[in-house]
Amino acid sequence: MRIAIVGGGIVGLTTALSLARAGFRPTVYEAVQKPAPLGVGINLLPHAVRELTDLGLLGKLTSLGIPIRELVYRMADGREVWREPRGTAAGYAWPQVAVHRGHLQMFLLAEVIAELGPGAVQFGHALASLVPHAGGAALQFIDRQRGDPLPAEDADLVIGADGIHSAVRRHFYPTEGIPKWNGISLFRGTSRLPPGSVDPVMHWTGHSKQKFVGYPIAIDPETGEILFNWICDLPTGQPGDTPREDWNRRADPGLLLDRYRDWRWEGVDVPAVIASATQVLEFPMVDRDPLPRWTSGRITLAGDAAHPMYPIGSNGATQGIIDARALAFFLATEDSPDAALARYEEERRPPTSQIVLTNRAHGPDRVLEIAQERAPSAATDLDAVFPVGERADIATSYKALAGFDPAQLAARRSYTPG
Repeated sequence: MRIAIVGGGIVGLTTALSLARAGFRPTVYEAVQKPAPLGVGINLLPHAVRELTDLGLLGKLTSLGIPIRELVYRMADGREVWREPRGTAAGYAWPQVAVHRGHLQMFLLAEVIAELGPGAVQFGHALASLVPHAGGAALQFIDRQRGDPLPAEDADLVIGADGIHSAVRRHFYPTEGIPKWNGISLFRGTSRLPPGSVDPVMHWTGHSKQKFVGYPIAIDPETGEILFNWICDLPTGQPGDTPREDWNRRADPGLLLDRYRDWRWEGVDVPAVIASATQVLEFPMVDRDPLPRWTSGRITLAGDAAHPMYPIGSNGATQGIIDARALAFFLATEDSPDAALARYEEERRPPTSQIVLTNRAHGPDRVLEIAQERAPSAATDLDAVFPVGERADIATSYKALAGFDPAQLAARRSYTPG
């Protein structure tokens, strides 16, 4: 079966590797002419790390990134709202790993090429159009740099893993328009910090109108220097405004320093982190509405092409990796591609749609919103107005929704065929 994967990011490459391990020979078509380790940090939750472990990648993954052992939520004045262990420290069989997105992508690319050969990834192929037919689809690509058409390809099955601006998705939903912006911008950067200066902890501080998120994503094996990933959330528009979607838009760190000048607590000095950044990039916090259907004929969607969501709860890349594994599993175990695509969508579309909507309501970060609403003054007894049991319920319910409740994850079947 000829399988075309449109998009060579984390989800497309994980899909290719999963299909290869299941006995298929897919081809990945990536618009970028020359791949590079771009981006900042991401978190892979235990249910995604389980899938990468089943692909034999755990050892390399943990050497690329940092196994996270704890999550701490604080208010801007330093009051602690919630603290919980993460990964193996929380009793999971798999760690939670924070890693540089670009380094993970290059690692997966190398694995796909080692498994399928260099011809399995066709760079410089931007999808211009696709024409569905009874046995699959015909795909027309162009060289994005020159604008020249490339030879048409035909596939028995097409997987759109081409991100939030998916050309595959746009083919079926041409009037959907641009992603939806909530008026918040993410100012993202990485900073190099002295050896031993921070622990493998995720820090979530503030609330939706001014938040700081930070965690380590790598350690230099020679110097011990820590690569620290961080995000500052600030409103720069109104919900429903047209977002500024220049994904390489540089921001002045000085604009953030004044807003975060007093944000210091045990473990992280936010002004020092911002001041030491090599560069800061501004991204709009955007998503899209859940779709009524991912699959049409022999064409389906995965990852951000299917369910782009706010980066809350560390679920974007995680859910895309699970998509990849589930799709390969059903293609290997169902009687026909059509049955496989139906099972895949039945299993993956409802929960990811619910995560999109829950993240719009702040997801697990809701503990910070409630704390700010009920106890804006440091003189207020937080425990009296926001009982710890209520906070625990928020954390537990989000884990169950996203598929990483410990018992739920341990009981779930494997996505490895056979």
